[in-house]
Amino acid sequence: MQTAGRESTENPSKRYEKLYTMLLDAIPSSVLMINRDLRIIAANRNFLHKSKRSALNTVNNRLENVFPAIILDQMDITRRIRQVFEENHSTNGERFTYRAPGLPTRVFYYILLPFSMADTVESVLLLMEDITEQVRLSQDVRRLERHLASVVECASDIILSTDTDGRILTWNTAAEKISGLGLYEVKGRYLHEFCAEHYQNDVKRVFADMQLHRDSIMVEWDLRTKDDNFIPVYWVFSPLKEGFSQSVGFVAVGRDLTERRKLETQLLQSQKLAALGVMAGGIAHEIRNPLTICSSAAQFLKEDEISTEFRKECAEKIHIGIQRASIIIENLLRFARPSARTEAAAVNLGTLVEETLTLVANQAKIQKVEVLVEFPEEPVVISGIASLLQQVFMNLFLNAINAMPEGGSLRVWMHRKGGQVLVGIEDTGNGISEGDINKIFDPFYTTSPVGKGTGLGLSLCYSIVKHHFGSIEVTSSKGKGSTFTVILPAL
Repeated sequence: MQTAGRESTENPSKRYEKLYTMLLDAIPSSVLMINRDLRIIAANRNFLHKSKRSALNTVNNRLENVFPAIILDQMDITRRIRQVFEENHSTNGERFTYRAPGLPTRVFYYILLPFSMADTVESVLLLMEDITEQVRLSQDVRRLERHLASVVECASDIILSTDTDGRILTWNTAAEKISGLGLYEVKGRYLHEFCAEHYQNDVKRVFADMQLHRDSIMVEWDLRTKDDNFIPVYWVFSPLKEGFSQSVGFVAVGRDLTERRKLETQLLQSQKLAALGVMAGGIAHEIRNPLTICSSAAQFLKEDEISTEFRKECAEKIHIGIQRASIIIENLLRFARPSARTEAAAVNLGTLVEETLTLVANQAKIQKVEVLVEFPEEPVVISGIASLLQQVFMNLFLNAINAMPEGGSLRVWMHRKGGQVLVGIEDTGNGISEGDINKIFDPFYTTSPVGKGTGLGLSLCYSIVKHHFGSIEVTSSKGKGSTFTVILPAL
């Protein structure tokens, strides 16, 4: 109660002075109040702490006794304070730098504000803030931005960004070099406009899906160049997020697959030649049979004393034998030669698989492998490149036969499942160990003896099937055989 009594009788001006001091000390910036004589009439706690001064040697002192002359000259503080007294207007914020002896350089921001009573400027407030760390962070951010921009511009892959609807916002140097199109030619236009026509609906669908799911998507689309050619590109699309949730656009990184496609073509051809080498013995035997029949029939035709009926029979056998040898040779040539067709077309998958089986039939006989076929009666049609798909099944058939050196059974089946076609290749061979099964599609990985395999066959099969928007699944047990299932979209 006595305390309350003392507070109630306390001079109001003292209370306001205390409140005024408390407010000044609560301000996180350095604050000085200066009168017309350029004397400091008040200084807050922040200023005294930062300048390592006391109130006694600061308050009632002139500015030149508190600030070093170099700072006053750099700030042009005297003129500015007098201008505020005369015009009753605050100054614009300014920066200045100062380095005390033996200390690092600091950066300060300051502003002068009039403190007016009845339209008369009583004093001027000087507010100062040490912004050294903010400036350093700003410089770091700008340096990082320049670094990231340099990375994007120096990258050999296409890097672009779009808004959420797929309109192109940025387009790096590699994109300009690969496509021949400058940023000014593509900015603001939809990305699907620069893709092959048969991919444009897929591009639109991908952007719609990413808006909903916000996951990265990997696809292969052909990019149209300035001269209306098309380049195969492998794209990775990722959402461009603001904070941790809101997607403001998408970033796409595209890799030109032109050289990779050339290499794959060369590897495919080398694999075909390797397959032909494996099949050579069986093929020679297959051709020798009709040739033997033809030779025997020709010998009989040389005889004079044969009946007309027998002569016709011999001629027919020669004709059939020649046709059979011709079919074998034609199939071999079709398989061995590089395909000029690179565009997808309708393919009767059953016919293609059966033709491929005829090429390995004699190799299977030599190794005492029984071939069982289970195909649907109705045609199964897919969209694809026949020569590439034949390479897939040829490799899988030869691998299955080679896995049964002591003979066995090769079962090939096909059926539809929803909108897909499944082709199974089952063997009763050695099987694949658990440690190897996850590596068999890796390039150059092989369990064959040195010189017997390159380790590229299954890798190429996987690549071709992926190119046809399909997949290959494998199940196996060591010593119990393997099943490879090729899954392709049906028409």
